[in-house]
Amino acid sequence: MDPCVILPADTKTMEPRTSHLLGRLSESATIAMSRKARELKAAGRDIISLSLGEPDFDTPDAIKAAGIRAIEENHTHYPPVPGFADVRAAICAKLERDNGLSYQPEQVVISTGAKQSLMNVVLSLVDPGDEVILATPYWVSYADMVNLAGGKVVEVTTGIAQDFKMTADQLRGALSERTRVVMLNSPNNPSGSVYTQEELAALAAVLREHPSAIAISDEIYEYINFTAQHASFAAQEGMMDRTVTVNGVSKGFAMTGWRIGYIAAPQWIAAACTKLQGQFTSGASGISQKATAEAMQGGGALAATMKAAFLQRRDLVIEGLRAVEGFEVNVPQGAFYIFPDVSALFGRTFGQHQIRSGQDLAMFLLEEAEVATVGGDAFGSPNCIRISYAASETQLREAIRRIGEAVGKLNG
Repeated sequence: MDPCVILPADTKTMEPRTSHLLGRLSESATIAMSRKARELKAAGRDIISLSLGEPDFDTPDAIKAAGIRAIEENHTHYPPVPGFADVRAAICAKLERDNGLSYQPEQVVISTGAKQSLMNVVLSLVDPGDEVILATPYWVSYADMVNLAGGKVVEVTTGIAQDFKMTADQLRGALSERTRVVMLNSPNNPSGSVYTQEELAALAAVLREHPSAIAISDEIYEYINFTAQHASFAAQEGMMDRTVTVNGVSKGFAMTGWRIGYIAAPQWIAAACTKLQGQFTSGASGISQKATAEAMQGGGALAATMKAAFLQRRDLVIEGLRAVEGFEVNVPQGAFYIFPDVSALFGRTFGQHQIRSGQDLAMFLLEEAEVATVGGDAFGSPNCIRISYAASETQLREAIRRIGEAVGKLNG
């Protein structure tokens, strides 16, 4: 066609139609709030962002040096789909040392972040109609992952009175013949709750009664744990062959941008995830993998300074929020989040704002207090909001002051 020809005005144009599959997904609430906060900052607003789950620390020097060596040694070509054998061996050594779990390298798959690790497992295990048990509150992406696979989310509701932890009786009541997966997350995002050995043992006893159900244990916050000992679900009696342990380097080593997650799983699940990943992304960055091996060798010692700072910040935030009217706050034992119950504020108003859920309060605080949080609705707990304390103590003190001042303006 002559490029100078002008088509008639009634010529049909392509319909902007996306797939039905995409329609099953919602935008991540944490990413959405972070984007909104950035937009307001760009418009000149003084926003304190407590919405994203990203450590405000730099990657430890020893790990950065390992990444530099990887570049100098030319680990810049396509890596094997499940990861370099030596890096998978380093992960196995870490799991033996820190978790009492004995895996072989072929049972480990390294992916581009723990989010991909989780998605690989869900797509490898869940068929349309299969049920996946999620205890509320749960990380925002879990439900969408299940929806993408065509599975059915079965929510188990927990609250602040039980420290947001699912009991064995609740699990028993949720299990059915259609249960394919039980998702566990300890330390938990968004609540910061940590399951004890005894609590996990009780859950394992129930799950042993349902041999067709697989546990996915997301332990990405393992090293930001204020209790005496992290407990892995795969270490519980009878669970090694029925558990996929998901972990990574983003949180404990402040390596969010390195994009490395991994699973340790029964061989057949690891093989399935390798097959799936081979058609999506292939192997994760070789440079990041080599840095990950250094992180695995250093373990919790590399996270000690960061963990101590987070503990101090946690206590600061708890003390401050407990002085805010309508905020009920427990004492989370891990991660870097506070998840207060704010339902006492429901029904209050200010201007055009009507507070009927955690999401309503989060939007009110963003616009009135210039503090970005995330409504608990996205985590399956609409009575709450999530506050990340991955920020400086100066910012946290100012944010709490602003929150208290804004809440004081609500009419009851």
